[in-house]
Parts: sequence; C-alpha cells; structure tokens
Amino acid sequence: MSSTVITANRLHDGVVVYLDRAGGWSEWIDDARVARTPEDGKKLLAVAEGPDQGIRVVGPYLMDVIEDGGRPRPASNREIIRAKGPTVRTDLGKQAVATSQAAAG
Repeated sequence: MSSTVITANRLHDGVVVYLDRAGGWSEWIDDARVARTPEDGKKLLAVAEGPDQGIRVVGPYLMDVIEDGGRPRPASNREIIRAKGPTVRTDLGKQAVATSQAAAG
C-alpha cells in the first residue's frame, strides 16, 4: 500500500509546501502528515482544499511517498525535484540550504 502526503504551492510566492501534522503548511517534506490509507488521503485532501486554505495555497494534491526511517520521501523524480528546488543551480533552493547546514555542522 502506498503512503501519501498533500503538497501544494504557497500562493504568495509559489514555494512548494506540504500539509503538516498541525494542519498548517511547511516547506519541508519531513514535516508532512502522512496518510497510510486511501481514505486518510482523501480526508487530508479535503482539509487542504478547505475554504480557508484558498488564501494560502494553490493546487493541493496527493503525492506518493516512500517512508524511510519514519520520514516521508518523494516516490517520483518529479516530486524529488519539487522537494529540493532547481536542478541547474545547486546554490539556490533547498539543496543550497542543506549544503550550507552540512558545512556548518
């Protein structure tokens, strides 16, 4: 059975976001609330498509994930790219943040 999370784009800047465990939106997939059944996925999508969400995000949808050590990871190349940011400039996007954090740590 496939696990899913809800992803969308934040309305004011277009950044990829994930529905988190508290019902808010996070830029980090690690914060995403995971649905482990199709029914749970439908419930999460209903939350993401709620009337108050339209002022926060656009285009929410279910995204397949693979759980790795209890952490959701994108299951497709498209979603891996969306989660990490641009592929042509690794000094931009989330991969730049991860690289700078690794160098500092």
